Amino acid sequence: MAGKRRGRPVSGWVVVDKPAGIGSTEVVARVRRAFDAQKAGHAGTLDPAATGVLAVALGEATKTVPWVTDGEKGYRFGIRWGAETATDDAEGAVTATAATRPDRAAIEAALPAFRGDIMQVPPQVSAVKVAGERAYDRARAGETFVLEARPLHVARLDLVAMPDADSAEFEMICGRGGYVRAIARDVGRALGCLGHVHWLRREWSGPFRAADGIDMETLDRLAGTPELDRWLHPVAAALAGLPECRATDEGAARLRHGNPGQVIASGIAWGDPAWASHRGRALAVGHYRAGELHPVRVLV
Repeated sequence: MAGKRRGRPVSGWVVVDKPAGIGSTEVVARVRRAFDAQKAGHAGTLDPAATGVLAVALGEATKTVPWVTDGEKGYRFGIRWGAETATDDAEGAVTATAATRPDRAAIEAALPAFRGDIMQVPPQVSAVKVAGERAYDRARAGETFVLEARPLHVARLDLVAMPDADSAEFEMICGRGGYVRAIARDVGRALGCLGHVHWLRREWSGPFRAADGIDMETLDRLAGTPELDRWLHPVAAALAGLPECRATDEGAARLRHGNPGQVIASGIAWGDPAWASHRGRALAVGHYRAGELHPVRVLV
């Protein structure tokens, strides 16, 4: 007989404003311990050197992770000109240098090529899998390999400041699978001056904002106390971009078993993605069809 799962059956989202110097996996572990949660995961890795929003899912919220990871994300970052590195950020060894520096006009002229639907080659040190292993593990082991370009939608990429001749600051909104480090590398190559990310902050991810996040000091201080639960967002917070419909009692019973269930909805067209609630609890995500929700993911 399987053993009883340790921890509380707590479910919801915790928005963390991650500091630099700590990895995403460690953040998830500390959140899980602080809430004594049975299960935890996150929606989108942040590099240890990066700061900003890391959305941590507890319990049933882990079932809604795809609706956050598939959403757009907003970044602010700085590029340091004149050097390319093995990791495309300030953590890696310099692999090439250039003496030229771009002016504002040159930068503005280069950016349109990186907006819209583009193809991007991930950094060598990334979470992309190569023959079943993470690229960062192979790269750190000294292996040489080629990563294929992947499609990426960049909704916005703007120059926002030029603190000095050696650096520039940007804001970017992109879809799933985007690497800011690759953008910095490729913009530097396009300008002929080379470049790498020297700081990076994810300001928002889907419905979650870094400004609303808990910092690690507060998380550790409130660990195990009732006060910490006020930082817990409902499971349905991840579904903010989808319309809600309400399941009838009979419909809720069917939806819980993965079957189409009767719902009450308005303003939702045939086939539209939506989520169903029942008595204030998120129940399922699916597609609306003639008074029923056809579930693709049951949340309870």
